[in-house]
Amino acid sequence: MVEFKKIVEVGRVVMITYGPDAGKLAVIVDIIDHGRALIDGPTTNVPRQAMSFKRLNITGVKVANLPRGARSPVVAKRLADQKTVEVFNKTSFAKKIAARNTRATLSDFDRFKLMIAKKQRRNVINREFAKLKKQN
Repeated sequence: MVEFKKIVEVGRVVMITYGPDAGKLAVIVDIIDHGRALIDGPTTNVPRQAMSFKRLNITGVKVANLPRGARSPVVAKRLADQKTVEVFNKTSFAKKIAARNTRATLSDFDRFKLMIAKKQRRNVINREFAKLKKQN
């Protein structure tokens, strides 16, 4: 039996993937129907709005004890008390997005330095591998 870890539920932290708020975090405050949820992101300046699940990435982080239909001040207080944004930033999903953004902002010279560093690392690995292969 497969156990799902990312369930659509009130208090689940989501990342918006499309529209003017793309890349921002929000919290599911209420579930409207099987295709939409009411989200709110008072700490990330996401207005309270209904949004399709197609435009959301569900994360593994959840705000505990958030009542259904909670108003923005309550959501903001729970986010701050539980340090939800910091918890999200420690996840592999957040680290992957940060690495992607870092790579996207590299200059031409930074990409060149990265290429040289990868070449040097590859040479060291290949030399050590050749030594080990020669021993056997």
